[in-house]
Amino acid sequence: MAESTQGTDTPATAPINVPDKPALEGLEAALTQRWLAEGTYKFNPDTTREQVYSIDTPPPTASGSLHVGHMFSFTQTDVQARYMRMTGKNVFYPMGWDDNGLPTERRVQNYYGVRCDPAIPYNADYRPPAQPAKNQRDFDVVSRQNFIELCEELAVEDEKVFENLFQTLGLSVDWNLTYRTIDDTSRAVSQRAFLANLAAGDAYMAEAPTLWDVTFRTAVAQAELEDREVPGAYYRYPFFTEDGQKIFIETTRPELLAACAALVANPDDERYQPFFGKTVKSPLFDVELEVKAHPLAKADKGSGIAMVCTFGDLTDVTWWRELQLPTRAIMGRDGRIIAETPEWITTEAGKEAYAAIAGKTAFSAKEAVVELLTAADLLDGEPKKITHPVNFFEKGDKPLEVVTSRQWYIRNGGRDEDRRERLIGRGQDIDFHPSFMRSRYENWIAGLNGDWLVSRQRFFGVPIPVWYPLDAQGNPDYDNPILPSDGMLPVDPAADAAPGYEESQRDQANGFTGDADVLDTWATSSLTPQIVGGWSRDEELFAKVYPFDLRPQGHDIIRTWLFSSAVRADALQNSAPWRHAAISGWILDPDRKKMSKSKGNVVVPTDVLNEYGSDAVRYWAASAKLGADTAYEIAQMKIGRRLAIKLLNASKFVLNLGATENSVVTNQLSVLSNPLDRALLAQLSDVVALATKAFDNYDYARALQITESFFWQFTDDYVELIKDRAYGAAGEAEQASVLAALATTLDSLLRLFAPFLPFATEEVWSWWRTGSVHRAAWPSALEIADGDTTMLGTVGLALSGIRKAKSEAKVKQRTEVLSANISATEVLVAQLKAGLGDLKAAANAQEITLQSAEGDLTVSDVVLAQPEETPAS
Repeated sequence: MAESTQGTDTPATAPINVPDKPALEGLEAALTQRWLAEGTYKFNPDTTREQVYSIDTPPPTASGSLHVGHMFSFTQTDVQARYMRMTGKNVFYPMGWDDNGLPTERRVQNYYGVRCDPAIPYNADYRPPAQPAKNQRDFDVVSRQNFIELCEELAVEDEKVFENLFQTLGLSVDWNLTYRTIDDTSRAVSQRAFLANLAAGDAYMAEAPTLWDVTFRTAVAQAELEDREVPGAYYRYPFFTEDGQKIFIETTRPELLAACAALVANPDDERYQPFFGKTVKSPLFDVELEVKAHPLAKADKGSGIAMVCTFGDLTDVTWWRELQLPTRAIMGRDGRIIAETPEWITTEAGKEAYAAIAGKTAFSAKEAVVELLTAADLLDGEPKKITHPVNFFEKGDKPLEVVTSRQWYIRNGGRDEDRRERLIGRGQDIDFHPSFMRSRYENWIAGLNGDWLVSRQRFFGVPIPVWYPLDAQGNPDYDNPILPSDGMLPVDPAADAAPGYEESQRDQANGFTGDADVLDTWATSSLTPQIVGGWSRDEELFAKVYPFDLRPQGHDIIRTWLFSSAVRADALQNSAPWRHAAISGWILDPDRKKMSKSKGNVVVPTDVLNEYGSDAVRYWAASAKLGADTAYEIAQMKIGRRLAIKLLNASKFVLNLGATENSVVTNQLSVLSNPLDRALLAQLSDVVALATKAFDNYDYARALQITESFFWQFTDDYVELIKDRAYGAAGEAEQASVLAALATTLDSLLRLFAPFLPFATEEVWSWWRTGSVHRAAWPSALEIADGDTTMLGTVGLALSGIRKAKSEAKVKQRTEVLSANISATEVLVAQLKAGLGDLKAAANAQEITLQSAEGDLTVSDVVLAQPEETPAS
């Protein structure tokens, strides 16, 4: 590869330096180092907002390995970034690593063989075992601070692997603009935003029913839910009225019978209207409760009347809230029935029944209640087996429970119609690509049933920056939290003393206690524009990049990352956070199922990158439209590799013919003396215009398709047609004309392909140009008024017809054609006449007769010279 300097289109003319055997192998490593050393993709902070194109890059979860889905979506973003840079934009293209939260905790636990216990003191000399124990019960138990240190240590190592792979893929990221969602800056920004929300009344604490994962022992937000079909059964048993009548209910959760607070039926259900407002008694536990009416009750579901438990599911929460029912919670945060008999169970029989389920898991408690019902002859018939959807945490393995707990929330419109409408309006300020993805954003907002729960009971995350004063009895005063000053951020209330207190006063009467929870991962990830853009630290930079121009992301996290980012920007900046949202689809396996690490059907990126090369993988990714779920196809990568190799070889041929930088035509068109050459460049101008329009509409796949189609016509038709003239057979003027057309086309094709095939195009550029193709200007369309944009296709079709005749005669393509006849419409005949010289030379034809006729172009009566006989030896 020739030496390259920053910048391009410089007056200096590079010497031609074409290798004998061009190859793709080794380009990634060599060119990546060159780009890093020369700062090819470096953002220039000395700029204005109008000059900047800013990208809110999705920070991948740095807790394991990348898969082809990452290559797919990140390539699509990079293609657009490269185009914008070539149009003259100062591209702000950062990279972050999402390294806080449950995925990192889980990986650290399994990688090192450790479990966290906040009660254990910190050990500054602790190192994990060389080999983790096979059974989790045998894992080392370490302090919170030791655990956090291990999380940070492993995350940094994972991020090095990710960065190397992304560089190999050719992402044109400015690697000086990196961040981690758990670093000091991110933690400070996240805590500062939370405190701003708190001051504005947009964040609040409440004790309320909360979705709870019993495995991870943490609260779960609505956006993290996942419905899974699981087997179950309806159990039918009666409640008893005061006069001894039986009211049968059917439920899948008999283990919550002791938590029943009411029976509910639809107000229009005539079967139960006589019972509304009356009292019934529960079986086994002898608890009195009222029969109530509510429109959410479904007359055609089960027996038509439901027991409301606190809490079996989110519908129970709605009934509990709207009917103002008592709270009778029996499920603990560990997923077991609480041991102490509740105060509302007062009879001896009821207490004895409760003792049979106390301390049991939900599964074991269900078995125990069913046994008690059966023994009392209260179970009506056999359980009715069903399969039904159940709420799970998206990363969890057990069904979620609903427990009552004190949690932090951020207002998101779930309980506020005005805010809901305003957030829908923010979505309308964003151009979604494809546009139909906006409906997913709006539908999510319309379906919200509560505010955003942001507190998590985990260890590795951004601590909630709040302490609470303790009264004389040691009880926390949650209504008057102690807040840090801005200069203290980031803080860890579990390790740092509250302002105005000594550490010795922690958890002591009249002292303080720190909030032990951390913020939901999305509560920090939702601030990526603010984190990387410099909000609250570098307002000058923030004004140059915000609102960001582009948020690229997958469609499955519109409800989480995109929506939560809009919520934060609305509250903090009173705006939408970006102008465009580019939504990528999923990668599907051969069975048309989404590829994901959890499903175990992912492909490791390094394998395909090593086998086919980065340009080939990028070609596959860029061939898919935004929003389209795309199959993982090796065949498409092979096509991409063939294209990249053809680009190398065709470029070598063009440059070896004598095309140079000086041959490139800009506005002096007089050198183009041949109609076919002018036709080629007129067609090229159309390609540039169409590709530009496609890119401007974020339809990069269309731009690739247009460019590739033209490229193959250029190599298969034009290059074959003009070889004689290129070698000087028609004189110097004709040779100059063809070299100008070749050089100009190659120059534009390299620029057009540069966003897609950055390595092959940069390699070819270095053979004959200075600087980098990726800092070259996007090609502009030449105005060639008399260029016939369809002429090349017509002449190429005629050449193909003659070659087909030779193939059918089983002779070599260089066999002379004595005569041939071509019939076509008058328009096509005129095109053939203009290109007849090149056609005859390429076909090695003495005579070609052109005839006007209706219908398609046909080649006939091809008379071939007799092949020369090989002399006998």
